[in-house]
Amino acid sequence: MDDFVLNCIKKSINGVILTVKLTPNASKDQIVGFCDDYIKIRISAPPNENKANKKLISFISVWLNIPKSYISIISGNKSRFKKLLLTNFLFEDLVQKLFVYDKIIS
Repeated sequence: MDDFVLNCIKKSINGVILTVKLTPNASKDQIVGFCDDYIKIRISAPPNENKANKKLISFISVWLNIPKSYISIISGNKSRFKKLLLTNFLFEDLVQKLFVYDKIIS
């Protein structure tokens, strides 16, 4: 488990970078688990018109209890694989939040 968590998050000068594989058009918003170097998240919004990205940011904001303005997509804006920059958030706090999701997926 530790390897999967630590592979999907990286420390940055500006905060923490979280690597996500996003699945849009899901039946509900949820964290599915870990696979290799990312955390898999399902979002109920469609991928068109940036709706899934906005929903992802809202979902992460609620999950981590931080303002949406602290979350930005730094790569993968039009891809399922995204890198999110979480500013004003500690690496250790994110590790603690991720340990709740101990499901390793393939």
